[in-house]
Amino acid sequence: MKKAILATKVGMTQIFNENGALVPVTVLQAGPCVVTQVKTAENDGYKAVQVGFVDKREKLVNKPQKGHFDKAGVSYKRYVREFKFENAEEYSVKDEIKADIFAAGDKIDATAISKGKGFQGAIKRYGQHRGPMAHGSKFHRHQGSNGSATTPGRVFKGKGMPGHMGSKKITVQNLEVVKVDTDNNLILVKGAVPGPKKSLVTIKETVKVER
Repeated sequence: MKKAILATKVGMTQIFNENGALVPVTVLQAGPCVVTQVKTAENDGYKAVQVGFVDKREKLVNKPQKGHFDKAGVSYKRYVREFKFENAEEYSVKDEIKADIFAAGDKIDATAISKGKGFQGAIKRYGQHRGPMAHGSKFHRHQGSNGSATTPGRVFKGKGMPGHMGSKKITVQNLEVVKVDTDNNLILVKGAVPGPKKSLVTIKETVKVER
């Protein structure tokens, strides 16, 4: 991996490409991310670049974090992540990673925490069918048969049951970068990106290379 950045989700809109076709895009506020530490194989056992994103008030920073940021000489950050860049040794503390690290046409993987939907039934959670809605049915939005009687006499693992839905780490692969606004550090990605508005999104170059 050579390219990655942290971003916040602004929302969705639509633009027209050079052929006049309408393209739905997700707008991401990408960076600027500041390098807070460069990890080396000699000191840490692996090569990586640690970056900070979104400023944070000093009042909200605990002492270990404060000492870490002060040692690097950077402002306090809300999000801190590591990227295992192949060229990690080319970075130094206080370097900035901006949206221009990507260009239109690049393929990326976007990772975020999906929208939380609370406790939901099997119909909404797994797309199962409901029963007849007539009064005599007595089976409307139940999840269906749970298991047989004597054999095996239990519910199989993986059965779609009601439960907590959403709030999971989701990665969408092979998304296309449509446009990069370097002045405002905006990246426009074709299609949907997981997570609600204002959520943290990790953007990396895709691991699936087209052949």
